[in-house]
Amino acid sequence: MAKTTVLYSVVILCVLLAGALSSTAEFDPYTILGITRSANQAEIKKAYKRLAKEWHPDKNKKPEAEDMFIRITESYEILSSEEKRANYDRYRQMDSAQPYDRGPHAFRRFHDGFYFDESFFSFPFGGKGTRDAADGRHVLHFSQYVNDITPDSFRKPYLIKITSDWCFSCVHVDPVWREAVQELEPLGVGIGVVDVSYERRLANHLGAHRTPSILGVVNGKVTFFHYAVAKEHLVQFVEDLLPQRLVEKVTDRNDRDFLNSWHQVNKPHVLLFDQVPAVPLLYKLTAFAYKDYVQFGYVDQGLSETADLLRRYNINTYAPTMLVFKEDVVKPADIIQSKGMKKQIIDEFISNNKFLLAPRLVNQKVFDELCPVKQFHRRRKYCVLLITGEEDAFVPGNEAFLSLAAGNTREVVRFTYVYQRQQPPLCAALLVGRDGAPPQVVILERRSEAGKVVFKPVPGGWNGSEEDKHRLLEELERLQKDPSILTHDATLPELNNEFASMFLIRWIHTAYDYLSEIVDDLLHNNWREMMPLLSLIFSALFILFGTVVIQAFSDSGEEKQAKPKAKEPSKAENGAPGAPSTSSRLPKKNFVEVTELTDITYTSNLVKLRPGHINVVLVLTDATKNVLLSKFAKEVYSFTGSLTLHFSFLNAAKHGEWMSALLEHAQDAMRIDAEEEEGGAGAGRKADYTGYVLALNGHKKYLCLFKPVYTGDDTDGKPEEDAAGATRPRSASRDEHQHRRVAARSRSTILQVHHKLDRLGLWMERLMEGTLPRYYVPAWPGLDKITVNK
Repeated sequence: MAKTTVLYSVVILCVLLAGALSSTAEFDPYTILGITRSANQAEIKKAYKRLAKEWHPDKNKKPEAEDMFIRITESYEILSSEEKRANYDRYRQMDSAQPYDRGPHAFRRFHDGFYFDESFFSFPFGGKGTRDAADGRHVLHFSQYVNDITPDSFRKPYLIKITSDWCFSCVHVDPVWREAVQELEPLGVGIGVVDVSYERRLANHLGAHRTPSILGVVNGKVTFFHYAVAKEHLVQFVEDLLPQRLVEKVTDRNDRDFLNSWHQVNKPHVLLFDQVPAVPLLYKLTAFAYKDYVQFGYVDQGLSETADLLRRYNINTYAPTMLVFKEDVVKPADIIQSKGMKKQIIDEFISNNKFLLAPRLVNQKVFDELCPVKQFHRRRKYCVLLITGEEDAFVPGNEAFLSLAAGNTREVVRFTYVYQRQQPPLCAALLVGRDGAPPQVVILERRSEAGKVVFKPVPGGWNGSEEDKHRLLEELERLQKDPSILTHDATLPELNNEFASMFLIRWIHTAYDYLSEIVDDLLHNNWREMMPLLSLIFSALFILFGTVVIQAFSDSGEEKQAKPKAKEPSKAENGAPGAPSTSSRLPKKNFVEVTELTDITYTSNLVKLRPGHINVVLVLTDATKNVLLSKFAKEVYSFTGSLTLHFSFLNAAKHGEWMSALLEHAQDAMRIDAEEEEGGAGAGRKADYTGYVLALNGHKKYLCLFKPVYTGDDTDGKPEEDAAGATRPRSASRDEHQHRRVAARSRSTILQVHHKLDRLGLWMERLMEGTLPRYYVPAWPGLDKITVNK
């Protein structure tokens, strides 16, 4: 009996699954249009046009043509809408009005092949069939969020809940969420629900990586809710999302300043009178929605500082009251009073008073709303534009224009004005080639979004006289009868935004928002989003401090290695030798430190020289020491900033044998000898190495050789001698003449020694580039070759 019951149950389940499969397989929009599930909108539209032409009943006479055409149209309606398409792909449901309601065939897909009725598994959480109907109305998709929610968040805040199937914690959040939604949604707060199970892309875009989560969106910026989920906390969270100083507190002390600022901000001013000390959230949300059009103020009726305002405007203290002021700051332009101040009533009241009687064109957005583009012949909109200035001389004409605008009753005519100095491109397009100059009144009609307008300047200019007013009214009467009087046309440029903040201020605000977001993430341990930024910061700090530490250790090691037991250094400051030094660290900026190469400094400065370091050695004699050191210091001064270069000098008179031994040990000694022979060293004559410079790499055992090349012109000797001869008396003795010739020859010799290092600077550049030929030695000559030759 038990087996029979189980068998019947299995048969019934199979029948239900087969029925579900057959019912869902009856209509497949992808199959009907002949496209794949990954087809884009262009492919869907192309397939629909092709099949619609083929199966249209007027062209196709087959009996099934009409039914097929209907199915093609329904398929296109489903797949052309992203929301309907997503709904069908997930639930095989074609009715988008209630995508999550359970109908008679509410089945869910399971492993892309089987469907089961959710009535078998009724849990208090999870499936779409048990989802609250309010959540179904507020479900968001990625395209909807990007195209609708983000732009709309600049007019109202959005509160979004992140949830998912089988979310146990969501069960505790949902009751509080429903209460908060019931209170906030009527006030104008946008509500959204994101199901991570099906909108992973949107969840990642929002930065939500766990469920349940609640976040707010204002001005396109996402802010997460990090407090206990309670209705009061959610309401406060929404209020904190709004920008500060949306509503100004107004009392008897500042009411005049508040109302008189209409000219600077170019907006009407609204005063709300109520008995509660704090500004109601409904009023803050209204101020945020109309922040670009109206300036809002709040008057607390319970304060003694507002008694004069209540008496002046005869305010009823038993009901909230709203007053709107335009150019007249004494008498309100409109008033509304109601005990139950609803959002719809406030929106209608503010929408009817969004602009002044004669607003100023301060940006393109205001121009588009005041002077819309003509769409239909019966809906022509005309703008009476006064081109004027800000100086005191224009004030009477501007006030006369305002009084004329206050008496305007024509719905198709809008009075507005513009300052020529603030909008020069616009004024130049309307005044170019005309006799008129500011102030000038122009009647115009916009014809296209690209800026094309037709207009007519009112002849005679404008100074606010009765004659000017009469002439303008006559032109408006003629325009109402014959629109063709607008004979001039032009293409207007886009208006400058007079209220745009400076780049530096915008950059400071952006940096502040970014830092606030970082601090918020750090305080609430949002490490997943902070990880890339923290990784970047720690990488930069590691590179910075790592470089400093390595440099510090490098300098410390160099100091330790450079301390000799005894030294006989000589500093060449500005070319002159100085006092001995006990350190071979990098020279200061105003001198070059040159150390003498002796048997004491030989090991540290050459044999055990650090890898990568080079010792530049100048060969000299006692007679040429001062001259060559001075020239050497000047030539190598620009290279003293390198940490790998050291400078020394070798006395050829004391250690000439070491120089010869070094060249003998070099692998390219024959090449060096050949170069020396070309230099004129005869047989039997001792080689003169004065002025030679050696670049010695002690670690790799190679040297680079600089041979002196005389390039100077010894032109000083002869002129001096000639000059001396010109001033020498004829009675001068022969000894004096001989003495002068010896002195001149001595000066010539000094000059020749000085010019031996003329090309050393170029040679040093090639040394730093690594392009000099290198002569390798198997080992540096021993100490016996560098001792004094007795």
